Amino acid sequence: MFLQRTIRQRARVQGVGLHTGEPAELTFCPAPANTGIYFVRRDLPGSPAISTRADRVTATALATTLGGEAFSVSTVEHCLSALAALRIDNLFIELSGPEIPICDGSAKQFLEAILQAGVMDQEQPRRYALITQPIYCGDEDKHAYVVPYNGLRLSCTIEFSHPRIGRQSLDLDINESTFSHELASARTFGFLKDVEMLRKKGLARGGSLENAVVLDSEDILNPEGLRFKDEFVRHKMLDALGDLVTLGMPLMGHVVLYKAGHDLMNRLVRQIIDSPDNYRHIELGADVARSEVESGRYSWAFSQYFS
Repeated sequence: MFLQRTIRQRARVQGVGLHTGEPAELTFCPAPANTGIYFVRRDLPGSPAISTRADRVTATALATTLGGEAFSVSTVEHCLSALAALRIDNLFIELSGPEIPICDGSAKQFLEAILQAGVMDQEQPRRYALITQPIYCGDEDKHAYVVPYNGLRLSCTIEFSHPRIGRQSLDLDINESTFSHELASARTFGFLKDVEMLRKKGLARGGSLENAVVLDSEDILNPEGLRFKDEFVRHKMLDALGDLVTLGMPLMGHVVLYKAGHDLMNRLVRQIIDSPDNYRHIELGADVARSEVESGRYSWAFSQYFS
């Protein structure tokens, strides 16, 4: 049986906030079964908490931001991607301010902190959203959809006119191993002209070559170069995996993305939630569910549907 998971002990990650440039800190804390994942603002009176559900997403322009009535938490996707890959279901994430530490611009430090804390199974089954019919949103220029698949698979294509990016595609089954080796260390990226504009607005004060791949009009400014030849599409997949956590339960399906950012990912997640006839809940410990998955009953080729 696939059981719910939390961590064995507290783990801390420190750094700076991407936009404020101020010190930022989070602490991963174990949570009981059936709790879900919550961010807790320890710096505010009463330590208010907010769930990582799609209806709490209030901004997607530069990153994914969760908002409450009197507070918000920004740039949550890198942190959440590591939780998705490690199958963490229940966790309190205590914060010292409104921003998640940007670290090196990837999910590597979050992954390492969780692994060091240790992962622990809990005495409750893990409940999945098993896609049974395709769900689509977007248009010809930018789109995202999910089709039935025996596991979690991401296919992502990006296109930028910059000579160092161009068109990049990657297709991966997502698990702890593939995330650790193929996605976790892929850094966020941005363009010098946009960074200058953001700083004039008082944003991106913590951004630097230490925590992002920065490009001018022709080349990459980071002296060490790229960690992967296609680091850009890998980071987009990392982002998407983090945004999928806002579904509120693990997904079984093949997610296909074309030029999709945080806004389109939020729309896809909400579309899944609003399409109850296109998925069903299963527990992989149940004999019927296990036999259906293993038999390949729901393994459809997306290319046959979207030709």
